[in-house]
Order: sequence, then structure tokens, then C-alpha cells
Amino acid sequence: MSEDQSVQEALGEKPGFQVWWRMLRPHTLTASFVPVFIGTVAASMYTSIHVGLFLAMLIASMLIQAATNMFNEYYDYVKGLDTEDSVGIGGTIVRDGIPPIQVRNLAFIFYGVAVLLGFYICIETTFWIAVIGLISMLFGYLYTGGPYPIAYSPFGELFAGFFMGTVIIGISYYIQTEAVTTGIILLSIPPAILIGAILLSNNIRDLDNDKESGRKTLAILVGRDNAIRVLAFFFISAYVLTAIFIIIGLIPIWAVITLLSATKAINAYKMFKQNKTPLEMMPGMKFTAQMNTQFGLLYGLSFLLEHLFAWFI
Repeated sequence: MSEDQSVQEALGEKPGFQVWWRMLRPHTLTASFVPVFIGTVAASMYTSIHVGLFLAMLIASMLIQAATNMFNEYYDYVKGLDTEDSVGIGGTIVRDGIPPIQVRNLAFIFYGVAVLLGFYICIETTFWIAVIGLISMLFGYLYTGGPYPIAYSPFGELFAGFFMGTVIIGISYYIQTEAVTTGIILLSIPPAILIGAILLSNNIRDLDNDKESGRKTLAILVGRDNAIRVLAFFFISAYVLTAIFIIIGLIPIWAVITLLSATKAINAYKMFKQNKTPLEMMPGMKFTAQMNTQFGLLYGLSFLLEHLFAWFI
């Protein structure tokens, strides 16, 4: 069995349609779904929800996220950073033989569809949304493209958390309420932190390879052991801030249910602490993504529970 085959088998990669599905890195798409959900249900506390705007925002956000993943795949290949043995990538170029230009062009097509959806959102709300959307897409491209890719710097977690967390939550809230409040910015912070945690877990897993490739990610800057501690700090911060927001009445008390996601956070920490190789740390990456999804959905669900409770009383 070749090394390439062993990697594919270890990652459960299959041919056919799944090649194209993997290219989207579907496990990361919750990082775009969850913020739209949170911003929308938070808005539902003050207004009825425009379903068309919600769906347009949701699809556009997921398309931009998928396109960013494809740009990542394309530029890492062009720069020689991805190989057949790389873990944590779609592998559509280096292992499945999809022409790089097809990956890049599909990313631009996704951007094009997102622009059309954004145009609909602008017609229904304000064209200032277009400015924010274009800036977000630009940073999605610059994440791995351009002369100074953000993903190769210590600021990847910050940019990912801000644009995929705070910005998306803020826009999702605004297009429903036509307002942006201090409250929505504050309550976006815990989900934004956990989106940054997904990227940090990815960089912990890829630390050795990234270091050899000349990257200077946060994980490389602070070292593996400290990076794992920072990851734990991200997890704890999200729960502590949630507790504070409950106490000051910013979010419903039902948000205590986010603690149900703590098991995934603990498992993620343990997997990174106990393992050394990228393949061994893959479950840690998955636990982090699952924790982000569970926390975000429960965080948003707390607003719906508040609605239901108010309806009953």
C-alpha cells in the first residue's frame, strides 16, 4: 500500500461525488451557519423574521466560507505547502487530481452567486451591506491569497473570529432589525472566540509542517504546549463571557444550556494534549468544530426558548 493510499484510508476519503464535497470542507461550514442563526434569532426578540433575507444571508455566508476553503486549497498547492501526505485539507488537488484551476474558478463562481444574493439583501435593506460584504470577501481571498496571506500570520484567529463571527452576526441582526446595537456586538464575542478556536486547533495540528513552510501562525509563535493552553483559554472564555452576559441580562438565562457542549471542549483539549502527529490530532480538530457547532446552536436556541417561555406565561 502506498503512503498516499494510507493517508486516504486513514481520513476515510472516497472517490466520486465525495471528492467535490470534501473540497468544500463541509465540517467547517457550521462556522458560517451558526453566526447567521445567532444573529437572526437574536433579532427575533424584537421583530418578525424576514425568511427570504435569512435564507439569502445563510446561503451567501456558506458560499463565501466554501470559496475561502477552496482558495486555501488552491494557494497552498501553488505555494507547495500541500502534499499527498497533508492532513486536514480537502485533498482534491494533491490526492484526487482535480486541476487546480478548476478549484480556483469554482471559488470565484461561489463568490459570484454570493454577490447576487448580496444584491437581493441590499435591495431589501441598504447598499451599505454591499460594502461590508465585499470587504468580507476580500479578506476571505486574502486569507491565503495575495503577497501576505493572513493564514500564515499570528492574526488568522483574530480575523476569522471577527469576520466569521462578529460581522456575520451583526449583519444577520441588522438586515432583520435595521439596527446594530452594542448588545449584539457584545453577544457575538463568545461565538467569535470559538470560530477562532477552530482555526487555532487546525494550526496546532499543522504546527510542524507550517513551521517548515515558513508560516508564523499563533501556534508557532507561542509553541505547541502554550497553544494548547490558549485553546483551553478560548473555550473557558466563551463560557465565562456567556455566564456574565446572562447575569447582566444581555442574553436569556436559557443560555446555560451551552454548558452541554463542554464535553466536546474537554475532549478536544485531551486529544491535543495526549497526541503528537497530525493524524492523531485529527479527532481534536473535529471535537473543536463540534463544540463550536453545539455551543452556537444552543446559544441561539436560548433566544427561542425565551420566546416560548414568554408565550406560555
